[in-house]
Amino acid sequence: MYHSNIELKEGAFIVSDAHYSYKRPQLLEFLKDIKSKKLLPSQLILMGDIFDALFGGIKKTLDENQESVSIINDISTDIEVIYLEGNHDFNLKKIFPDVKVFSISEQPFSCTYNRKKVILAHGDYDGAFFYKLYTALIRNRFILKFLNIFDEYILNKLDGYLGKKDDCKELDWFDGFIKRRLSDRYDCDYFIEGHFHQNKVIKLGSMNYINLGAFACNQRYYIVKSLQDKELLEENIFSKET
Repeated sequence: MYHSNIELKEGAFIVSDAHYSYKRPQLLEFLKDIKSKKLLPSQLILMGDIFDALFGGIKKTLDENQESVSIINDISTDIEVIYLEGNHDFNLKKIFPDVKVFSISEQPFSCTYNRKKVILAHGDYDGAFFYKLYTALIRNRFILKFLNIFDEYILNKLDGYLGKKDDCKELDWFDGFIKRRLSDRYDCDYFIEGHFHQNKVIKLGSMNYINLGAFACNQRYYIVKSLQDKELLEENIFSKET
């Protein structure tokens, strides 16, 4: 586990799994409201898969997301922005020069909030062997050069596949999976991750495990609140009328 010097701030906004694309444009409006100060987070934490496809080294993915990328960069000059790379958005450090970007190899990582230890992760850091092989290959610069040549065909296929996914499905096996995966593995007060889109809290001994709901599902985001709120995060729903 990576140990960071990050401290979560009261009033921080946490967003996970927005899967932004032309099919899901709501994230852009959310970011615009932060830039314009209509929304006032003390800190912005992006928990991965913020974009449906943003791959550092693949120009087409940057071109298609340029407006949102530019706004995140503008926000990062005003408040601290932390970005955990996901499986849909990676190799981002050059794209977001003023953002604190954590790659998959730097996750999960620990931070603090009011003297409590908090661990953050996108959620795909400990997949099976072939998944880990895939994540290594897809980030390889030679593979990325190949993808750049065939980017139109490959990304169109990816777009078709992603369009069929149900990002809001409840997983009936999830609680048991998390208990097997995390029980007695980490010493912390809170373990927060996205990736699975389940929007639930599971008590594991002295640790509160929080799986974030996806922004792609009803535009959920979370605000860090005082520990008087036992679950740490307050759920909110973004709308253009917010």
